[in-house]
Amino acid sequence: MKTAQDIVIKPVITEKSMDNLQAGKYTFKVAKDATKPEIKKAVEKLFGVEVAKVTTMNVRGKMKRVGRFEGRTASWKKAIVTLTPDSKTIEFFEGMY
Repeated sequence: MKTAQDIVIKPVITEKSMDNLQAGKYTFKVAKDATKPEIKKAVEKLFGVEVAKVTTMNVRGKMKRVGRFEGRTASWKKAIVTLTPDSKTIEFFEGMY
């Protein structure tokens, strides 16, 4: 059984994710094998909020080159969590936008 800390790895802090905060959408990097119901339960448990919707996407790694060697950065999974309108905000993101 995976714990909530194993499912939600870290928040994603970008310009686009900061713009989505006003709409109640929070972006996280999650475990690649995590499902939407698991992500919903993990966010609700970790932050004490009500989740209305979870959108996930797989982000492919980018091609990188160091000298003559080519490689690819690791692929990862991103989850955009939408909170219910009556739910409070996540304190971790307060003051960032």
